[in-house]
This record gives sequence, structure tokens and C-alpha cells, in this order.
Amino acid sequence: MRILAAMTRNLTLAIPVTMLIGLLFGLMAPVDWLKSLIVPLTLLMVYPMMVNLNMRQMLDGGDTKAQVLAQTINFGIIPFFAFALGWLWFPDQPFLALGLLLAALLPTSGMTIAWTGFAKGNVAAAVKMTVVGLILGSLATPFYVQWLMGATIPVDLVAVLVQIALVVFLPMLAGQATRHVLIGRYGPQRFRDVWAPRFPPLSTLGVLGIVFVAIALKASDLVTKPEMLLSIIVPLLVLYGFNYVLSTVVGKVLLPRGEAIALVYGTVMRNLSIALALAMNVFGEASADAALLIAIAYIIQVQSAAWYVKLGNRIFGPPPA
Repeated sequence: MRILAAMTRNLTLAIPVTMLIGLLFGLMAPVDWLKSLIVPLTLLMVYPMMVNLNMRQMLDGGDTKAQVLAQTINFGIIPFFAFALGWLWFPDQPFLALGLLLAALLPTSGMTIAWTGFAKGNVAAAVKMTVVGLILGSLATPFYVQWLMGATIPVDLVAVLVQIALVVFLPMLAGQATRHVLIGRYGPQRFRDVWAPRFPPLSTLGVLGIVFVAIALKASDLVTKPEMLLSIIVPLLVLYGFNYVLSTVVGKVLLPRGEAIALVYGTVMRNLSIALALAMNVFGEASADAALLIAIAYIIQVQSAAWYVKLGNRIFGPPPA
């Protein structure tokens, strides 16, 4: 558990190392059997995050403007920017465009809350953005994909909905039930101090496992076509750069410091784990391109989030004493 906790604290290093190991494994060993690990790893990744979500905080007031702005950016701007970017950058590679869209459609993850805390932002607002964004994104994603990508790739709406239920709502119910049992047995204080810290490392194990599988499955293509890596990184940098600039400007102009930081992390951090699971489970063999793009997005997302913590005080000023 200590090793996993250390990996959780050092995702900026753990994810690139895992990708390198996945690449080497994919070049030296058969990889088709790895596909059977996708659903178990996804559940391992999502369930621990759900245990630590306090759904009751959705009812807390006082940050309505921040919540409305976050979901407007998440569902009214970023998906359409990602779709346009994919259409321009990958005109003949629809599954790479799909990966870009999926990465943009599922906002917030457990790291939204963590990074907001590291930057001394409004954690309560970040928790609410995480819960609301996850639920809205899960419900909206099948219809956005059908609407925007249905003309270029086959989209089985029922299959997407079933997968969302499997990797989001089932773990959410199980996680909330676990939380209720643990708090009832040990009390809120002991849950917060003893039990809650045990779950994020398990989620990290699922994340690293999914990244390993995604890279291993595409290892041969990455070695034979290294230019593919560059063609993926550039639009991802554009997408994340646009998202950071938009959210920073909106937050600085319209919100107090703590809520502005929560807005940035509540819109830029994407739930790449669920996006990756959808790509690999719903769209067949051709979806390996989408999965590769989403796996590489992990590096950009984690590294940029870490750097933004260092820039937060310069942009928004120091936190109140």
C-alpha cells in the first residue's frame, strides 16, 4: 500500500514509466489477452473514487455561479471545440477524432479535488463540480457521440449506455454503499482519518493498469510509425491549452480566488479513465487509436495540472491567511 500511495503522490512520473513498460511489454509478448483486463481495471479505478465522494455536498449552496460556469464550459464549449479540432486535425482518422471527443466529454476526476486542494482552492466547490460533472457527463456522452460522430463511425447508443452504467453508475452505487457502511460502523472522523486515505491508491493502480494495457496494445504501431505520436500530442496540447486559458480568464474575471481555482480544475481535468474504458469496450478493434490518444492525454493532463499549481499564486494571488 505504501508503494501505491507513493505512486499516487508522483503520478507525473508513474504514468510515463508505466507507458514505457507497456511499450516494452507490447513489443516482447502477446497482448490480445490484455483486453480481458479492461473492465476489471476500470472498476478498480472508478469504485475507490466513488467511496470518497460525498454526494450530500451537492446540496450545499453558496457557489452557484461557479457551478453554472463550470458545466457551461464542460458541456457547452469544450466538446464542440474538441470535435472541431478532431475534424480539422484527423480528417481521415475518425477514431483518433473520437478519442479527442471522448477525452473532452467526461469532465472531472478524483484528481480535480486533489489538485484544487494542492492549489489552495475551494475544495467544497471542486467536490460538487466533480459529482455533477461526472453524472452529467455520463448521461450526455452517448448522445454527444451519436450526434457528432454518428455520421463517420458506427455508434451503438445502447452499448454506450450499458457501458456507462457498468463503469460509472454501478461503481457509484457500490462506492456510496461502502461509504455508508464504513461511516455507520466507525464514525465520520475515523472514516476520514483511517479509511478514506486507503482508497485513492487503489484507484491509481487501476489507472496505471489501464494505461499499461492501452499502450501495450498499440506498441507495434508506435514503433513502426513514430510520427503518429507527434500527430496525437499536438492537438492534445491545443485542446488543453485552450481549456486552461478559457477557464483561467473566466475564473479570474467572474469568481473569487478559491472558486476560480476550482473552476479551472473542474473543467480542465477530464475523467480519462472512463473515456479510455468506453473507447476500448464499445467501439471494437478500430478503437485502439482512440484509446492510444486518451492514454497519452494522461501525461499532458497530470503534468500540466502540477505546473498550474505553481502558477496559481501568480495568476490569482496568494491564498488568504
